[in-house]
Amino acid sequence: MSIKVAVLGARGRMGTETVHAIEKTSDLELVAQIDLGDSLDLLVSSGAQVIVDFTHPDSVMANLEFAINHGINVVVGTTGFNDAKLARVQELLATQPKVGALIAPNFGLGAVLMMQFAAQAAKYFESVEIIELHHPNKADAPSGTATRTAELITEARLWASKDAMPDATTSALDGARGAKVGDVPIHSVRLRGLVAHQEVILGDMGETLTIRHDSIDRTGFMPGVLLGIRKVVETPGLTFGLEHFLEL
Repeated sequence: MSIKVAVLGARGRMGTETVHAIEKTSDLELVAQIDLGDSLDLLVSSGAQVIVDFTHPDSVMANLEFAINHGINVVVGTTGFNDAKLARVQELLATQPKVGALIAPNFGLGAVLMMQFAAQAAKYFESVEIIELHHPNKADAPSGTATRTAELITEARLWASKDAMPDATTSALDGARGAKVGDVPIHSVRLRGLVAHQEVILGDMGETLTIRHDSIDRTGFMPGVLLGIRKVVETPGLTFGLEHFLEL
């Protein structure tokens, strides 16, 4: 029996790719394509079991509240989630114990592995910084992927009892050393011609290690999106990060 899926932000870049990817499957049924100005009531009338949200940080929470309150599972690729927003999602899910919500900073399987590899490597290096590079239409900086990577690295460094990273900077222009998330400086680049790219640079005495992931085309995110749709219907509660749906 197929899973009925609605796509929010269906006319955007990621939404369009998601629509095409769902239409090529045999076990998923696209029942609604919703974009700016469309009524969320279509989610109910279409019988959607899962929504995929690729909208905007300013609108995503209202979308999730509507879907969860109507018993619809959610797969979220919209960025801009902080602790307060995640806590609000958990509050909503508490009233709908059968509903699942996957919030993924990145759906690229390579990007998820990059984050996991970086966290593993961070236990063994003195210093680490992140450079994330995206197209100039991206609404948030740093990216959700970079923020999540920095959180995972910070947790790994805490587990390994690493000392503070050395940095003798005493004079700098605002932002020259990036924005810190946990222990990790993040440097954001916004440039025409880019899609989504990230480097994690780790350093210690006599060597460096660079872990880089490049999204060349948005089709590369689709295997992760489809995996999220298929798994969220059997995973009640909040799941933050696609890695939890992978056998790592």
